[in-house]
Amino acid sequence: MTDKRVEEKAKTSAIQYARTWGESPLPPTILATLITAQHMRPPQLLPLLFPPVLLFSTYLNLSTYKVDSAGINAAWSALYLILARRRKQPFAKRWGTRGIIRGATMGLCVANLLGCGFTYATGRRSKEEATSDGGSIV
Repeated sequence: MTDKRVEEKAKTSAIQYARTWGESPLPPTILATLITAQHMRPPQLLPLLFPPVLLFSTYLNLSTYKVDSAGINAAWSALYLILARRRKQPFAKRWGTRGIIRGATMGLCVANLLGCGFTYATGRRSKEEATSDGGSIV
């Protein structure tokens, strides 16, 4: 019994974790929430363009377009990461509430970039699989 659990645990690799992360609808929703929390007060228009796109990515994911959703999520997470890296913060402000939320947001962007980018790069769409097998799409 214990050998079976060890074998099952050993079968899950980092690649499988990345694919699972990229196919989940939760990361873009959390990222949209963190971005909104940071930039809503005072309102900053450019960063507030990101949450609607990330929530649309969640909608696509729930509508069974997991590979396309992963691609959108990876691209917009990378764009936000570039935008957030341009703002420099003094060392003392990094440990306040806003600094910790900013760090969590940037860390989630990196995780989305890696996991969703991997899912998009290695994922296959079901319509493409049907046409490559010689079958017709009806």
